[in-house]
Amino acid sequence: MGTSRVGVRAIATGEPAAEARPSRSVMDHLVLLKPRVMSLVVFTGAVGYLLAPGPLDGLKLLATLSAMAAGAGACGALNMWWDADIDARMARTAMRPIPRGSVPPHEALAIGVLLSVVSVIALGLRANWLAASLLVLTIAVYIPLYSMTLKRRTPLNIVIGGAAGALPPMIGWAAASGSMTLGSVALFLLIFLWTPPHFWALAICRTTDYERVGVPMLPNVAGPVETCRQILLYSVALAASTYGPLVIPGVGPLYVAVATACNAVFLWRALALYRLRLGDESVRRKAAMALFRFSILYMFLLFATLLAEALLRG
Repeated sequence: MGTSRVGVRAIATGEPAAEARPSRSVMDHLVLLKPRVMSLVVFTGAVGYLLAPGPLDGLKLLATLSAMAAGAGACGALNMWWDADIDARMARTAMRPIPRGSVPPHEALAIGVLLSVVSVIALGLRANWLAASLLVLTIAVYIPLYSMTLKRRTPLNIVIGGAAGALPPMIGWAAASGSMTLGSVALFLLIFLWTPPHFWALAICRTTDYERVGVPMLPNVAGPVETCRQILLYSVALAASTYGPLVIPGVGPLYVAVATACNAVFLWRALALYRLRLGDESVRRKAAMALFRFSILYMFLLFATLLAEALLRG
């Protein structure tokens, strides 16, 4: 192995090598918790809480979102601990804290376990144990089921594992009302059906990475033709599911208008990708990335509109 310029200077001067003892900054530990995923969990959980029937309790809402953020952070830390070996070999993840050496694996494991326990207990005590049980289910689906079992064994990993990302609105709803109703199920289905086309679009652009580490994502196993077909089928199901939240009191014309417009763009992009299933790979990847990027905006617009409807409802 080569010696870095820092290491050479340390040997020459007798100074301790900075690279031999990587600094463990606050930022490294924040990245370990996957803050972008955490923000999505908190956002969709807050929408579920505010749409649920019952009076608004600001302190309970704050406690619920704090516990959900901690639970999401636990999932992030445990996922990075378990996947450190493949993260180090993928371009997209090679600079994560554990592969980079800025956070040792045992520390990530300890943080993940601690946050898991604290988040569940806090949610149970400050909200209710139904919400806490759903948080336990979220962690169980994401870590033992998805990360440890499905991710490296089946191309259905995203379909089944996506349930973890779809549960936060149900957790928020349960924390507010102490129940699970058709409205919370509608919010769950919306995210559950969005997850496969969202991730498969990205996977089309990352096939080399997944092949290198042996993760059986759909494009690597079934090829681009079948992947594009599945993306289109799930997009149609997703579009239909966006009208499910209309069962929630207060969700009405504003949401319908935004959902319809978003669905039109999403389906157009999914159809454009499907038409390129046999075409030039670079053009197909460009269309897939366009769909992936819009899918993020799509989900944000739908839940932002639901949040607006909840606030307008008072």
